[in-house]
Amino acid sequence: MITLDRSAPCDVLLVTGDAWVDHPSFGGAVIAHVLNALGLNVGVLAQPRWDSERDFLAFPKPRLAVMVTGGNLDSMVAHYTAAKKKRNRDFYTPGGETGRRPDRAVTVYSRLARAAFPDTPLILGGLEASLRRFAHYDYWADEVYPPILADTGADALVYGMGERAVREIIGRLEKGAELDGIRGICVVRPLAALTQREKSGAGALCPSFEECRKSKKKYMEATLLQYAEHDAVRGKTIIQPFGDSALVCYPPAPPLTTAELDEVAAFPFTRRADASYTQDVPAVEEVRFSIIHNRGCFGSCRFCSLAFHQGRMISARSHDSVLKEAGVITKMPDFKGYIHDVGGPTANFRHNACKEQEKRGACRNRSCLTPKPCERLDASHGDYLTLLRKLRAVPGVKKAFIRSGIRFDYLLLDKKPDCFREIVSHHISGQLKVAPEHCSNAVLRRMNKPDWEVFERFSRLYDDLNKKAGKKQFLVPYLISSHPGATLDDAIDMALTLLRTRRQPEQVQDFYPTPGTLSTCMYYTGLDPDTQKPLFVAKTPGDKAMQRALLQWRNPKNKPLVLAALRKAGRGELINAFYPPPRTSKRDARETPKHSKGRKRRHD
Repeated sequence: MITLDRSAPCDVLLVTGDAWVDHPSFGGAVIAHVLNALGLNVGVLAQPRWDSERDFLAFPKPRLAVMVTGGNLDSMVAHYTAAKKKRNRDFYTPGGETGRRPDRAVTVYSRLARAAFPDTPLILGGLEASLRRFAHYDYWADEVYPPILADTGADALVYGMGERAVREIIGRLEKGAELDGIRGICVVRPLAALTQREKSGAGALCPSFEECRKSKKKYMEATLLQYAEHDAVRGKTIIQPFGDSALVCYPPAPPLTTAELDEVAAFPFTRRADASYTQDVPAVEEVRFSIIHNRGCFGSCRFCSLAFHQGRMISARSHDSVLKEAGVITKMPDFKGYIHDVGGPTANFRHNACKEQEKRGACRNRSCLTPKPCERLDASHGDYLTLLRKLRAVPGVKKAFIRSGIRFDYLLLDKKPDCFREIVSHHISGQLKVAPEHCSNAVLRRMNKPDWEVFERFSRLYDDLNKKAGKKQFLVPYLISSHPGATLDDAIDMALTLLRTRRQPEQVQDFYPTPGTLSTCMYYTGLDPDTQKPLFVAKTPGDKAMQRALLQWRNPKNKPLVLAALRKAGRGELINAFYPPPRTSKRDARETPKHSKGRKRRHD
């Protein structure tokens, strides 16, 4: 049983910062069903008040554990823009209402749970906990925080996709056993109690919290080590001391197999928010008629948390599982025939980058796609194309669109053009979203993205395929301003590229230093992770505002900032390129009255 009934006895109390939505794209719902499938009763406490523990105490004491997640987003990202301004909507709350969860929700909820049930094991999970598992830079406080387990006093933290770890945790708790050694979790142990084996060959000693807070070079060293060992095949246990204790992060849990992922997808999700809510939860509308067919991403963009959360290895559902979900969607009362998205972290990844990954893991300190695609890379899209064709044939499905991100450089590498051609012909709802991010190759390499020429080649082919299909569909490029390493001149060059290509981007994101990403490490340390040399980072509000304005220079309200940026960069000669003076027609010239010499012109 999964229930919000506060009077019902439960084995596990699941606390979440989101409204309760029983949908497979909500991590809390997935874990609740995993627990329920083990025969456990799950009590759900969604968006509790945080001024006291009374909402927690409304539930009977859970038999096994309290599990806490901040929700689908880091609570600070849910609350604040990249400029640290309060958002006016929370998409994971009924009616989009703000203020229904605290800042740093995982920490606040954990302390309340510990106060309410001091003897009950406390387990953290979800994105906020996962990306704060090590000592991390907190952009909003502008300081390095210790591992989140140090601030919460929880017994364990599940990072990444938690189904395997949660099952093993429950098995240990049922037996009253310790949680040591479970893959995919972190625990805290007294530093003096660590075994020699953990300190030596079986583990990787990471610079301590104190070292990371004191030295930016040590912080960079720690981050690179954490990324290097985040691999389910070859990864080591990572130990990070803080004070007299140490965080012990065991290697990642292996990705779910296709059969296991199918089992998760087959849970009886209602696919809607709890009936007690009187207003809709905005985030539900984005996913109500969407299908997630895969997990993981070997793209490894440095500003993205996916590689450090879900990992670089791919899990994919079977065709039968996806088609069964499509059949369920077609029977929903408000379904109009359109599946909004057939995607995931990266829509067109259906298998690992290469066959070697299953045996050896992802290559240490080497990306699959950048700066040049690996010669072992398997870029075939045949399986994805077959799946899309089958979905088009499901009775009741008029269209199955792809709205989540497509990795365009990977699509171009497929030697057969069939998938790209059919995506253009059948699976785009007027516009295709892709993420070139910038045009400066130096900036792109720091982002771990392909060179700009690759996007231009993709764009030309996209236009050509649309013409052949007799369609007029648009390409929507996502761009990032002020990424570490991007200078004002880089932003000006990007604006000139947009001018040359006649693009007017609506999607521009000022770089957001969220916990756990390599780009955030670059932002904080001011160091290039490849060379360890200093690099420019736009940090002042003025510098960041000018870079963003340049990427949307056609917006009239941005003109003063663009002019200021051009003058600051000493490139005033470009002003007329962006804002040419109004032309005077020959007719206007003939009709303009001439003033006689010596007579003063009258001004009204």
